[in-house]
Amino acid sequence: MGGVLWNIGAFIVALGLLVAVHEFGHFWVARRCGVKVERFSIGFGKAIWRRMGKDGTEYVLALIPLGGYVKMLDGRVDELKPGEEAQAFNHKSVWARMAIVAAGPMANFVFALFAFWLMFMIGVPSVKPIVGEVRSHSIAAEAGLLPGMQIVEVGGEPTGDWESIVYALISHLGDDSVQLKLTEPKSSYASDKTLELKSWTFDPDKESPIVSLGIIPLGAKVLPVVAEVVPDSASATAGMRKGDKILALDGQPLTDWVAFVGKVQSSPDQPLQLTIERDGREQSITLTPHAKEVKGKAVGFVGLSPQVVPLPDEYRILLQYGPLDALWQGMHKTWSLITLTFDMIGKLIGGIVSLDNLSGPISIAKGAGNSADYGLVYFLGFLALISVNLGIINLFPLPVLDGGHLVYFLIEAVTGKPVSEKIQEVGFRIGAAILMLLMGIALFNDFARL
Repeated sequence: MGGVLWNIGAFIVALGLLVAVHEFGHFWVARRCGVKVERFSIGFGKAIWRRMGKDGTEYVLALIPLGGYVKMLDGRVDELKPGEEAQAFNHKSVWARMAIVAAGPMANFVFALFAFWLMFMIGVPSVKPIVGEVRSHSIAAEAGLLPGMQIVEVGGEPTGDWESIVYALISHLGDDSVQLKLTEPKSSYASDKTLELKSWTFDPDKESPIVSLGIIPLGAKVLPVVAEVVPDSASATAGMRKGDKILALDGQPLTDWVAFVGKVQSSPDQPLQLTIERDGREQSITLTPHAKEVKGKAVGFVGLSPQVVPLPDEYRILLQYGPLDALWQGMHKTWSLITLTFDMIGKLIGGIVSLDNLSGPISIAKGAGNSADYGLVYFLGFLALISVNLGIINLFPLPVLDGGHLVYFLIEAVTGKPVSEKIQEVGFRIGAAILMLLMGIALFNDFARL
């Protein structure tokens, strides 16, 4: 329950901040264009806090934190008093109205740049992108990748850490192939390898793009040695102790801890025969995993944790820069996210990427909570990512969004007359229906992932 509340709290903070940034973009440019702003609201519904500013704007914090709005004086919906025409939104030039509408998404992009700049100023702990293992018969194995190689480029794009590799690989989803540049272990010699992607598919809920290609990043080593036994667990009942080394499972040598975990989880209430080494001597133990229900399915648990050898410091890096370099890195990161998002939208429309990948508020809340758990740096990265997506979504040419208004204003700029109210009304209804459909799919995906 505490985790759910933490996720909700982090989600409210993140969404409230990003909505405030977006609406402030509209507010700031509207004021600069001489438009009277009557209300600046974060959230919808009943006001839980309000204040009338000296500038004549009512500032409101509302009960439902799922959006916000800026109410401007508009002669189409308000009765204008004598002399107020010059302050009305609809009496401004089409270019001024376009600037006001576009300012919201632009503010989200600027905020993402600021968040990334701050993140790189603080420093992002990361790991060198060195291949730890290569799964047999995988795309990576067929390309000739070997353990110990370091990936330095993906498709000609320099990659300094695993996150940049993930983004670069996703951008090539649907392509026939992509070329990697790698350096040999403990050498500066670089070689090119081509990954054949024609058969590449992956489920983002189950594995990363890197692992789906057969690449296991170099990381901490998990040893088949018991580090801790949970009291009253299946392991405690079987008599397992701290320091026991697991040699074999059901007569098969244990070489992969992940395989052991998989076997345990798939064997609830079924006895497993372990061969262990204790005090230099081998002995057999019968371990029967307890059954727990997870997502409506019985899963085995034994209540033990293995010893973990941390990754040596020589493989760890800190992505930290001075103010100007951090600004450049932030600009590059923001632009990469913008182009990647547009690219993924195109692939979504083209059917290359499944609609199953759409995420809604539940997934965003979980992401907010998880990133907040890891600390400020990662929460800043999450905010930047969502801010970019919020800006791009609002640029969709749907009449209920900023992008739809921009389309109407562009038509007005070309034809010299505004789009008729009737056509706008029809457009708003169609846009709302499409938006509700997409939100419905996203929510369905969210519940399916629970």
